[in-house]
Amino acid sequence: MNKKASNNFGKFAKKKSNAAVKEQFKQEKRKVKKEREEYFDKKKAEARGKVTIQSRQSTAGGQHSPVSHSRPETTGTMPLNKFIAHAGVAARRDAAEMVRKGLVKVNNELVTEPGFKVSAKDEVRVNGKKIFLAKNLVYILLNKPKDYITTTDDPQGRKTVLDIIGRATPERVYPVGRLDRNTSGVLLLTNDGELAQKLTHPSNEVKKVYHVTLNKPLDKKDFEQILKGVALEDGAANVDVLAYADAKDRTQVGVEIHSGRNRIVRRIFESLGYDVRNLDRVIFAGLTKKNIERGKWRFLSEKEVRDLKHFGKGK
Repeated sequence: MNKKASNNFGKFAKKKSNAAVKEQFKQEKRKVKKEREEYFDKKKAEARGKVTIQSRQSTAGGQHSPVSHSRPETTGTMPLNKFIAHAGVAARRDAAEMVRKGLVKVNNELVTEPGFKVSAKDEVRVNGKKIFLAKNLVYILLNKPKDYITTTDDPQGRKTVLDIIGRATPERVYPVGRLDRNTSGVLLLTNDGELAQKLTHPSNEVKKVYHVTLNKPLDKKDFEQILKGVALEDGAANVDVLAYADAKDRTQVGVEIHSGRNRIVRRIFESLGYDVRNLDRVIFAGLTKKNIERGKWRFLSEKEVRDLKHFGKGK
């Protein structure tokens, strides 16, 4: 997909004052916000499930009260990887890999097929530990600092994002998608396997915005090349929007992208000879780190959860 500066993103390639760029962003943000609110107001009546807001107010790190979504009783069968995801062990794709690697037993029998049907009555063990379907769905937004990895545990004993949220919930939650160890910013943790699958599946083109700090100014030629697309070892890489974050400092760049490929933002710049000094995700699926200090977290509000469930391609 070719990107031309004369299209919707032309305003980012032209030289404009910082104030003018900020004002354009504000106007576009207001317009998008209004359209989204109208859309979700219309869909509100169609929302499924009952939501119970717990009255307990948490004060640690400025978190909001948790929104607890009760999961309907499961009487039928479901694929094994979906069961594992609903137990809060891992996202469905990661759960499928666990099954294929021979880490899962059902009723004491090794199962290597992710689609194997199980029910709540079956005994499922992952790495020898018995797991259960989560009764309540939990959604936590974290402003991830550097030097933490986005896994539920690490054989090397490194710090994980679960060390930050501590005992925020008795439910087992896991990260939705991944940020590498040296990348900071917005990270969602949940035990909602269906939502995690939706937000990480390529077909939904979930948008992410990153603030990139480079070792040297991004010149115009490379700016235009990134908009057109960059050839990487695993295929072409395209961005949706590219802009200088600071008109006076061209080492500061904003990137909007929907690809979920491993280290994609870093690799785009490295392929053109730049060293990424700092990478911070500022937006993921419409969620921002506003009012969350680095290393802190909060529960999502009811509206945020509802918005996420309707989030997808083109929204």
